[in-house]
Amino acid sequence: MNAAHRFFALPLAACLLAAPAGAQTASFCAGLDSYKVNPIIGGTPVDLCRVDARAVLLVNTASACGFTPQYEGLEKLHRRYGTQGLRVVALPANDFGAQERGNNQQIAEFCQINYGVTFTVGEKLTTPIRADRLYSQLIRRTGQAPQWNFHKYLITADGEVQSFDSAVTPQSRLLVQAVEAALKPAAR
Repeated sequence: MNAAHRFFALPLAACLLAAPAGAQTASFCAGLDSYKVNPIIGGTPVDLCRVDARAVLLVNTASACGFTPQYEGLEKLHRRYGTQGLRVVALPANDFGAQERGNNQQIAEFCQINYGVTFTVGEKLTTPIRADRLYSQLIRRTGQAPQWNFHKYLITADGEVQSFDSAVTPQSRLLVQAVEAALKPAAR
């Protein structure tokens, strides 16, 4: 297995919630009941534990980082795979190198002006990543904590979590293949 990512299955029962009309809605919260994201870009508030998607790509971001141009690649993933069920969610954080000093309005303007971002960018985290409820769950599940900005977690509807370090770009073959695999319909 490549050191850039690892696969860890979450218990399926903890990840699927019954939805109306016999459908199932996946939980992308690694066992949490709720995780609300208030977007500064990309729509109305969303509960990641009950989002309608086949996969969520969760990324900790920063505006003044050497990896910041990855916003462009994240937007391309969103445009290419969003209609197939990928939900890209960025959560800005100032944890690494104090590279996200802006407030929510400044971050939103920066992302839209410089990278044309339309995917969900949540409000800037106010707690350190390791103390954030969702990130701490993902860290426990994968054994991999973000070491810098633009660490990515791909969480699938069936409960798999894949961790990709900051150097894995959104357009890398490794990440694109993982996204495509996550979006394939389940065999019945």
